[in-house]
Amino acid sequence: MRTYLVLFIFTFFTSLIFAQKRTVPIDTTVVTKHTASINGQSVSYTATTGMQPLWDEMGEPIAALYYTYYKRDNAGDQGKRPLILSFNGGPGSASVWMHVAYTGPKVLNIDEEGYPLQPYGVQDNPFSVLDVADIVFINPVNTGYSRTIPASGKDVDREKFFGINADIKYLAEWLNTFVTRNNRWLSPKYLIGESYGGTRVAGLALELQNKQWMYLNGVIMVSPADYKSYGADGPISNALNLPYFAAAAWYHKMLPAELQSKDLLEVLPEVESYTINTLMPALAKGGYIEEDEKSEVAKKMAFYSGLSEKSILQHNLNVPTRFFWKELLRDKKGNTIGRLDSRYLGLDKMEAGTKPDYSPELTSWLHTFTPAINYYIREHLNFKTDLKYNMFGPVHPWDRRDNNTRDDLRQAMAQNPYLNVLYQSGYYDGATTYFHAKYTMGQIDRSGKLKDRMDFKGYRSGHMMYLRRADLETANNDLREFILRTLPNGKSAKY
Repeated sequence: MRTYLVLFIFTFFTSLIFAQKRTVPIDTTVVTKHTASINGQSVSYTATTGMQPLWDEMGEPIAALYYTYYKRDNAGDQGKRPLILSFNGGPGSASVWMHVAYTGPKVLNIDEEGYPLQPYGVQDNPFSVLDVADIVFINPVNTGYSRTIPASGKDVDREKFFGINADIKYLAEWLNTFVTRNNRWLSPKYLIGESYGGTRVAGLALELQNKQWMYLNGVIMVSPADYKSYGADGPISNALNLPYFAAAAWYHKMLPAELQSKDLLEVLPEVESYTINTLMPALAKGGYIEEDEKSEVAKKMAFYSGLSEKSILQHNLNVPTRFFWKELLRDKKGNTIGRLDSRYLGLDKMEAGTKPDYSPELTSWLHTFTPAINYYIREHLNFKTDLKYNMFGPVHPWDRRDNNTRDDLRQAMAQNPYLNVLYQSGYYDGATTYFHAKYTMGQIDRSGKLKDRMDFKGYRSGHMMYLRRADLETANNDLREFILRTLPNGKSAKY
């Protein structure tokens, strides 16, 4: 009995000594040295990871953002060395996807098409753009390890963080501090944002110029989300989905032989032309469309989408994407297809229904990314904390009011002759479709005077086009070429 009592007392007091309150590190850095084989050459680099604070008007920390900064060693004049400021989207998504799957020096252990493999982990990214540019991956509030720091006894002021304009404002302030601390004011700077990150960096381009006096050389939109087009009236937003329907149907061999025998890039221009010139005007007529025209449009939509004329007419020509994901393979395989990448197949409880039970591509990605990033940060970058790494963090409700980011980007480009824009989209992305991106490009500047400074690149994969090995190489090469082409090289910023 006495032995048990002594053991209990020892255990109790030991727990008091070692059990600590989980706290948010506010201002920390961990520095490690690495070497990777990139683009056929050995590249030595320094990785700096940690937490950098955000302050309020009184100088009190109100948030700490987790970041990882890769800087190539012995890269010469830092004033000529490009710096990429990288964000993912959500809103509420950590900056993990592009970090360990696209531009960073390490990528996931996955197969050639992007599917999970065990053991989980990372390997060198032979196509990373770290050979030509340094990169910092930033996690907005409540994503990754980033957290708010409310004043004692007070709740978090959500209006400072969780909305389109609040997000842009505080991140611009944070970036000013980062650039100053790391002596990167002279460097050519590029913003890159994926998905909702496209909305974020479009707004940041003008906010950085006009409020932080920080000018950019480029903005890169990876599978960008433009809520102006998604929120547009039906004739626009619904019509813009048809080219994506055609791409996904082509991939799954569901198109008529006349189209299926052609290459994808032969099919899509035809569908795009039909969408703009015929489908959009037809949908604009709504219930006043003549029955003959409605029938003819349904027939053509079926030809391009792999769906039946009957199902299209039952939807009054406005086919929801969620129905398409459920319907396309219903009678062929009984599978659903993925939302963010329609190459992925799902298995629903019932073949009946109007939408899939889950998103097979997202579950596959979380399967791979979650163990890899938790392992990589601790074991490779040596950053250790008991905070949970939020792949998706609590940021909702999200204030979408006063979204002027599309025009903000146009204004930033008009004010800054150096600023160029690159769009990158996967043809099989059913969430932020490639043709929505093309449409947005045309709407940013209706005068057409800026179109020579905007480029589009498409890939035979989905939202995260870089998960497919062939597209990882191509997309990084496109990004590398864009950066090198848009460096000033002594040219003055003037019209």
